[in-house]
Amino acid sequence: MAMGLFSSSAPKVYKPAQEVDLGPESDEHYISPNVKAPRVAGLLVKILAWVLETPVVGPIVLSVLKRDNLVNKLVSDAEIPEPPLFTATHIWQDIPEQNVCLTKPGLSPAECVQEAVGCFPAHSESTLADDPSSGFRRWTIQDFSKAYSSGQTTPVMVARRFLAAVKECSGPDLDMAMFISCDAEDVMRQAEESTLRYQQGAPLSAMDGVLVAVKDEIDCLPYPTTGGTRWLGAARPCAADAACVARLRACGAVLAGKANMHELGAGTSGVNPHHGSTRNPYDAGRVSGGSSGGSAAAVCAGLCPVALGADGGGSVRMPAALCGVVGFKPTAGRLSNSGLLPLNWTVGMPGILAATVEDALVVYAAIADQSRPSPLQQPELNLPLLTCTRSMANIRLAKYAKWFDDCSEDIRTCCNKALQMLQTQYAWKTVDVTVPEIEEMRLAHYVTMGSECTASLANYLDKIDKSEIGWDVRIALSAYRSFSSREYLNAQRLRSRQMYFHEKIFETADAIVTPMTGVTAYPLQDDALRTGELDYINGAALVRYSIAGNFLGLPAITVPVGYDREGLPVGLQFVGRPWSEATLLHLAYAAQEACGRREHRKPKVYFDLLKKEHQLDGDGGEKIQLKLVDCDA
Repeated sequence: MAMGLFSSSAPKVYKPAQEVDLGPESDEHYISPNVKAPRVAGLLVKILAWVLETPVVGPIVLSVLKRDNLVNKLVSDAEIPEPPLFTATHIWQDIPEQNVCLTKPGLSPAECVQEAVGCFPAHSESTLADDPSSGFRRWTIQDFSKAYSSGQTTPVMVARRFLAAVKECSGPDLDMAMFISCDAEDVMRQAEESTLRYQQGAPLSAMDGVLVAVKDEIDCLPYPTTGGTRWLGAARPCAADAACVARLRACGAVLAGKANMHELGAGTSGVNPHHGSTRNPYDAGRVSGGSSGGSAAAVCAGLCPVALGADGGGSVRMPAALCGVVGFKPTAGRLSNSGLLPLNWTVGMPGILAATVEDALVVYAAIADQSRPSPLQQPELNLPLLTCTRSMANIRLAKYAKWFDDCSEDIRTCCNKALQMLQTQYAWKTVDVTVPEIEEMRLAHYVTMGSECTASLANYLDKIDKSEIGWDVRIALSAYRSFSSREYLNAQRLRSRQMYFHEKIFETADAIVTPMTGVTAYPLQDDALRTGELDYINGAALVRYSIAGNFLGLPAITVPVGYDREGLPVGLQFVGRPWSEATLLHLAYAAQEACGRREHRKPKVYFDLLKKEHQLDGDGGEKIQLKLVDCDA
């Protein structure tokens, strides 16, 4: 119930974490987010930004908003016995994983790709032959590699089709806004070099010539890194590739441009008033999710089989779920943050968006940071033998029913059906548990993320004109600046509690299973296109299940498992113990296979870059026809 202006609510007094019951019959109260903030866009979002930036009045309004949304009660003024935990780093624990391949130390990125491909089952080595019974399927890294090696097509031909597709989907008819920048000359140069390597019989790896989109939060030459803004690219010049980009380039990948994102990663919708709002390929009238919405939409629409994103609060996994693709965030420290905008020091890291779990595995193997393999910092790299997933025995999936069920009916039905399939086909067990203080963790993460964002950008924000920043982000920055050192410290105390809770749960389970989002892709409204929007109700529903992966640095993956009654994708998430990426990839692969590739539906906006219709133009050359495909046609 909303509180009045002068009412008060006693701060929460937390009992020691060791006294909290994590069993299924626990009396811990589950708080479903009851956001007290209306959706605002257009003129209203401008008015709210002005009010919050006004001396005296702004701080009062922010104080009321924080109180009414339980920030004060659960975080700011709470009494928390645990000491603060400032980072989500993990020492290595020798917990054996089933059916894995330990990579040799010192392998190059290309050699790691080859190791990953060797983990594939035989049916993953698909062909390009027509099979009407197979239903819709996305082309994978292996498909492109085989097409190049066989001479069926070349990286140059695919790059030309890609550039034509980007032009078409960026035009006024579609206005998908998937990319902020795409340098056609640079894309063609890379494709020509790759084509020459194939002609010489010496491709660098299975990723040679494969298109990869890069979120505009990650450095990738020759592009500036804008972070979705109009100003950051000039204020912070890009001097070199990010570490993960450099490793992909060493594999021969064609870096296809900078994918669109929510400005400064400060939102979950993908609405960007500067570079266009990324639309969902399953329904162009709906959001793609954020903040890695451009990367998710590009993979969904067939423009590339894989893309890089960044995940500070579900920013890879949420849009992946809304767009019906795989989203993977490894353990904090597994991938290098070098070359990633330092928006959220302790919660953000690169992540992977992919057409399939196999593709996510390949990119993970390529970009995993093995420069610091030591028991105290990072264990050696295990890759899952997907050939043996079906023989995985005694897998236990922790499920907190109240939390799991706090989503739309369609999502709940899809995810429960997927769990039942895993139990039936693999004999895996679901273990009922209580994951306490979920809403408290969400608010603590928000305080942490906001505080770190404003601290990292302070030197830039103090020098630019406010008019350079989107209205919705101005409101977010006002909220971020309102957090005090006490609030930040209490948020870190809550991080310490959550780390303890999750460690205890992982003593009895291999992973925690949840839906990925509480809602599917919601409508993209016209009044948000020029100003951005604040929709904290839908935002809270989107982040409901994503926070532990970032706040606690845990590995997490989402995989599509069905559709709601409007044909919009639904994702299922697995969250694992630290350094258990191989197990998570096994679980996601099992879910992908159990839910049936034959049931996958083609997005309404989809570009087929391998199987094209060809005709001769007037000069006798090949003319590529790129078709907009409607799955309802």
